[in-house]
Amino acid sequence: MPHSEIIIESGHSEKKYWKDIWQYRELFLILSWRDIRVRYKQTVIGAAWSIVRPLLTMIIFTFVFNRIARLPAEGETPYAIMVFAGLLPWYFFANSLSEASQSLILNANLITKVYFPRIIIPSSSIIVNLVDFFISFGLLLILMVGYQFVPSIKILLLPFFLLLAFLASFGTGLLITALNVKFRDFRFVIPFIVQIGLYISPVGFSSSIVPEKWKMVYQLNPIVGIIDGFRWSIIPHQILDVKGLVVSIMVTLVLVWSGVTYFRRTERSFADTI
Repeated sequence: MPHSEIIIESGHSEKKYWKDIWQYRELFLILSWRDIRVRYKQTVIGAAWSIVRPLLTMIIFTFVFNRIARLPAEGETPYAIMVFAGLLPWYFFANSLSEASQSLILNANLITKVYFPRIIIPSSSIIVNLVDFFISFGLLLILMVGYQFVPSIKILLLPFFLLLAFLASFGTGLLITALNVKFRDFRFVIPFIVQIGLYISPVGFSSSIVPEKWKMVYQLNPIVGIIDGFRWSIIPHQILDVKGLVVSIMVTLVLVWSGVTYFRRTERSFADTI
């Protein structure tokens, strides 16, 4: 990491902070690589866990929502593919939120010893989940071949919705991890949010079954527009709910702004509080 001087100058601390993020980019890469190694070290099935968990969830959701509840799929799309397309962004969001919320606590020794922009820690924990995402996406491609399902050319727009998923995870993660440093019982809130979020998000069902009178409240959940966007990118002839997507983008931007603002406001006290 290149040597740099810390200059305290009135009115320039904020500009210096964002410049430091670039200067400490090697630390970001080191932390990301460390988290990847720790995740798969001494595990029985290793990276296959990124396949087993969404695969089992897909099977259960397909059986419960399609075979028992008789909920419809999107057009002629196999229900399993519709569900798996929703699981990809959901697991990325849920795992990123869970790991980012604990990232500062788990790196307490590093925070109390050296200076660096603390925002690097939750950011690197979210990046790690991209590995799981791409592994799971490979399984989706295998499912498409098995079902002889040809995705839409719109699949080229999938990175845009992945970026939205990252921003939603980033903003919410920064907010929760900063709160978790000050109020340690927030670690009990995250599993509850993830558990409830799985059922109020269109993972096992299509958003088309939601009554119109509840659509606005339903779409305030930012992951709704992201999941619908994923499916729109993959499933041919599906109509994108532009209004719902705009709501999700706006809520996501508010989360990013709120997360960064609160994180920066409380960051100076992390070393003392943690």
